[in-house]
Amino acid sequence: MKKYELTQNSIEIDNRTLYQIRAFKDFGSVKKGDLGGYIESEKNLSHDGNCWISGNARVYGNALVSGNAQVFDNARIHENAQVCENTRVSEDAEISGNAQVSGNVQVSGNALVYDNAKVYGNASVSGDAQVYDNAWVYGNTHIFKNAHVYGNAHLGNVPVNFDCDFDPYKTLKEILNCPEIFFVLSGLNKNLDKLISTILTKTST
Repeated sequence: MKKYELTQNSIEIDNRTLYQIRAFKDFGSVKKGDLGGYIESEKNLSHDGNCWISGNARVYGNALVSGNAQVFDNARIHENAQVCENTRVSEDAEISGNAQVSGNVQVSGNALVYDNAKVYGNASVSGDAQVYDNAWVYGNTHIFKNAHVYGNAHLGNVPVNFDCDFDPYKTLKEILNCPEIFFVLSGLNKNLDKLISTILTKTST
């Protein structure tokens, strides 16, 4: 059974016509008759799960919001982007290209996730941060302020906060500053100890 319908209220964006949605029934925190955000067609928002688009949020192109994902405020999801599971996209955040965002991710502020980037797990991207190219951000990693994560960078598993452009030495130092990690690595062998010493020396200023 369909959970929403397209209304006659429409807006134009990128030479496309988007229609405001209205709930057909109660689900999640949405009540029957509630007006939502704007989509180009029903292919942009799944009728399954509790996913919803509200406020002035816009989803169009081949983009899809599914699962229990919530897109609200002035967020934009477009091109071939996929937003699913328990993701929350808010404020002026934008997800585009072939980007995939899933899990318990939060994307907010003026954050951009695009190209072939993947953000999943419990990660968050906020502020003016950008994740793009083939970069992956996952685990408990938080990307914020003006950070740019790009190329083939894979950031995850270790709970680290990045508030600047990705720098391997600085990143490794943050990882080494995690007591659980440093304790495991330190003393394993002389070469590794030398590498750790080099990293800490290069990032000492």
